[in-house]
Amino acid sequence: MAENLTHGIKFKDKLGYALGDMGGIFTFSLVGAFQNKFYTDVLNIDPAKIVVLILVARLWDAINDPIWGAFIDSRKPTKQGKFRPYIFWFSIPLAVACVLMFTVIPNLTPAKYLLFAYITYIFYGMMYTAVNIPYGSLASVVTDDEKERSSLSMWRSIGAGVGGLPGTVLLPMIVYTTTGTYANGTKIQTLDGNKLTLCAVVLAVLSVVIFFFHYKMTKERIQPLAKKKGDYKVTQSIKDLFSNRAFVMLSVAAMFLMAFQFYYQSTYTYLFTDYYHKPGLYSLVAVCSYLPMAVFIPIMNKLIDKFGKKELCSYGMFFAAVVTFVLFFIKTSNPYVFLFFVFLSGLGQTFLVLELWALVMDVIDYHELRTRRREEGTAYALISFMRKLGQTLAGVGLNALLAVINYNSDASKQGKALADDVLAKLYDISTLVPAIFFLIMALVLFFGYNLAKDKVTELHAALIEQRKNEK
Repeated sequence: MAENLTHGIKFKDKLGYALGDMGGIFTFSLVGAFQNKFYTDVLNIDPAKIVVLILVARLWDAINDPIWGAFIDSRKPTKQGKFRPYIFWFSIPLAVACVLMFTVIPNLTPAKYLLFAYITYIFYGMMYTAVNIPYGSLASVVTDDEKERSSLSMWRSIGAGVGGLPGTVLLPMIVYTTTGTYANGTKIQTLDGNKLTLCAVVLAVLSVVIFFFHYKMTKERIQPLAKKKGDYKVTQSIKDLFSNRAFVMLSVAAMFLMAFQFYYQSTYTYLFTDYYHKPGLYSLVAVCSYLPMAVFIPIMNKLIDKFGKKELCSYGMFFAAVVTFVLFFIKTSNPYVFLFFVFLSGLGQTFLVLELWALVMDVIDYHELRTRRREEGTAYALISFMRKLGQTLAGVGLNALLAVINYNSDASKQGKALADDVLAKLYDISTLVPAIFFLIMALVLFFGYNLAKDKVTELHAALIEQRKNEK
């Protein structure tokens, strides 16, 4: 294939690629911010039972995700491409699954609510896999240029940030209903399941529209390597990927990044509702987390040229860890001070959030260089599964910690404030756990991930030469 067809992306490509994550995050951020509280406060499901639900869903993902990635890699591309058709057509059942997951069916018994939660939660996870694995793999066939891939990763993060705004900024101001006042005059605000269902319907419909424009605006430029019948063996591919140190370390970092993102979205919902008694302020968490992107996006490529992706991401996570440990120790009762520290933490997180998918493309290239096979679907499926393990870690950990601190989901409905010791522990688990996650990511990236700046440059030069020889 002519070299000029493998890169040279335009603004249309970047915007179209960003729309793909925007469409997915439209519903995914809703799940992250409200699913746990919906289960505990609206459906009255015991946190311990939610833990089992999440574990069962992840057990199924361990089977489902690699199979789906392997299926995509084993199929011949259509005229529309190898990945794009899956993204659009599965976006429709994904939207349906989101609505079902936040639907309140009147007069069900607790056992039936739990069964319905199992069905809808697992269905949503399968549909998200069906869309997200081909979407995550798409960037590696849009361009082979390192700077353009970095740009796509940043645009994906922008799309994710915009896609998360309705669920994390707008909805907290809509889905709560005032049901009374505490003894000190503070309003009692309770999550309204019916309002949340209507919001889920709107976001689900909009997500399909956004995925349609993503489909129309993207183009697959990199043709897959020719395969002979029987060439693809999923077990060999998985074995090779897990013998790739860079792939393993990045997968671990991606897992903890997802764990942090899911954990803080869910935990801060409780924190701002029950600790600060200002659920509307939760909408500023996303603003403070993503605002640092506006600072770094214009200069990100220059920073990467000077320092390298690995280096920026690891030091950024060290900074986020220090800031969040400070937040844990100061025990602030002022929500605006808390939000300021969220902004500072966001400055450190921004590098990995913006560059994660560029790093993923680097490890896929490294896999191709080592094995002479390009298997984006399988690689991304495994990373996707690791990210779901992070989601599991967050969900299981949060519900276990809520049980440990004796969180009472009926307190607001009964017009009662949580006990002071419970509130203090709620603050602790909202700050200490994220700080630990940041520190783990920093250590994994700095000491474990071995594709530093110079090695990435050598990698891409060697890969270009290898592809020329294989034509």
